[in-house]
Amino acid sequence: MAPHAESQETGNLYRDYVEDRNAKAQDTLYTTSNGAPYPHPYEAQRAGENGPLLLQDFHLIDLISHFDRERIPERVVHAKGSGAHGFYKTTNSLEDLSVADIFKEGKECPITIRFSTVGGESGSHDCARDPRGFSIKFRTEEGNWDMVANNTPVFFLRDPAKFPHFIHTQKRNPATNLTHADDSTVFWDYLSQNPESIHQVMVLMGDRGIPDGYRFMNGYSGHTFKLVNKKGEWVYTQFHYKSKQGIKWISQADSASKSPDHSQKDLFFSIERGEFPGWDVMIQTVTAKEAEDLWAKEKINVFDLTHVWPQKQFPLRKVGEFFLNENVQNYFAEIEQVTFNPSHLVPGIEPSADPVLQSRLFSYPDTHRHRVGTNYQQLPVNAPRVPYRMANFQRAGNMAFYNQGSRPNYLSSIEPISFRERNVNLDKTHGHFQGEAVSFLSEIRPEDFNGPRALWEKVFDEDARERFVGNVSGHMANCSDKEIIKRQIGIFREVSEDLASRLEKATGVKGYPGISGLRFNGTHNGMAKDESLRNANGMTQNVSHLGNNGGPTPGTHKGLATPKVAA
Repeated sequence: MAPHAESQETGNLYRDYVEDRNAKAQDTLYTTSNGAPYPHPYEAQRAGENGPLLLQDFHLIDLISHFDRERIPERVVHAKGSGAHGFYKTTNSLEDLSVADIFKEGKECPITIRFSTVGGESGSHDCARDPRGFSIKFRTEEGNWDMVANNTPVFFLRDPAKFPHFIHTQKRNPATNLTHADDSTVFWDYLSQNPESIHQVMVLMGDRGIPDGYRFMNGYSGHTFKLVNKKGEWVYTQFHYKSKQGIKWISQADSASKSPDHSQKDLFFSIERGEFPGWDVMIQTVTAKEAEDLWAKEKINVFDLTHVWPQKQFPLRKVGEFFLNENVQNYFAEIEQVTFNPSHLVPGIEPSADPVLQSRLFSYPDTHRHRVGTNYQQLPVNAPRVPYRMANFQRAGNMAFYNQGSRPNYLSSIEPISFRERNVNLDKTHGHFQGEAVSFLSEIRPEDFNGPRALWEKVFDEDARERFVGNVSGHMANCSDKEIIKRQIGIFREVSEDLASRLEKATGVKGYPGISGLRFNGTHNGMAKDESLRNANGMTQNVSHLGNNGGPTPGTHKGLATPKVAA
């Protein structure tokens, strides 16, 4: 009878991720990739002392061929990033609004967070003026919940098909191969043709456009989700992550003096010193009826990524907090390969009809399958940690480490799999979508300038206004087309005449008197005086202009259960 492998005391018979991650170099033995001990890593087999190399030298061939493949494709966006591990704890029960187990008071789970810049390449500068990614993987007992957030509550667009186009303007010019640090023409060309970007432009070019490290910035879901409680009642919600360290920022002038890895160093060494950064987890909630009224009365669209919800009207409610207390042991395994997916939700948290969110629900897992591999969720840093044995009918594919043994790969009556009853009635949560198909493109309207105007007039002080003008005009200095600057100043004029006048003085370019006389190639102009200028790109046939501009339509929430929201 052959000896049973498990009875042999030969050390690490089965490679274990945790054991391997924490093993000291002194406790290891050098081997080839197939486990054969090898005397020296620098050796190479040759045909004689001065002859060519031998193809039979597996050690060398395997070493070089693996080296040639050490890089996986960098992320198209958020390529430069840093991260760490920690834990989340619910301090204030959210059970009145969500059935999610993680929102019971006192519940904890391990987390991994990856911070990042958005537009730059993997070797770009940490102190670029750019939004920051703020992605969190909550490893709950009901599966992984990924929150793919940013450090700004709004973004440049609200039409999902614009995203690839916008990101292309952040990348290198296909002809010159220059970024907009040297040639900002395409950057401002896009913005000047898509004026709904103005709210994010005000944030980006303001003081918070360059955070002083990842510890000193907030995070925002930006997108609208739904919370569903055990009664099947639901509310719209947005998540906020408030830095316990406060907010710090770097001026444009000082950014050049910082290390290219300033944020990476600050995060890593603060954790090494035991200064564990933390954030408060807070939510805003809006009922279905409030969402309809908010659009009808104040023209704030809960499905619009360029709008925010007034905090005086919809105050923040604290749910929990999280801290980062463990640096990674291996950056590639734990940060480069970590994946976040907004469609990774747990029962009690559901997506809304937010169109850019809906697009990202597909886009994120699609890019992970390409970049990391079809079985990306089997990697240890991405794998769920749940108190039950997971099973499904997904099999094989590249790097299928856990292929579920000999269990049936279909719904078998011979070896039946167990199921758990659904605790969220999706028919009531998502059942109100009905209507005719429409070809939708949003239009710019006066309400789109309310938030940016509030930033300029009420949030920025005089010094901040001066810095803002300097940041914008300095960046525009690399724009080679004065017509683009004229258009952009016209958009700024809709925010504030004072702002536009200051930019005209700083740039030496006289801007348009507003946008009522402009046609945009990226968005319909709902403020155009001449109807011929209203349609984007001069379209004339079969153009839809929806009266609600994508906002909640009155009556579409009829009959849906809404909980009483605590003050």
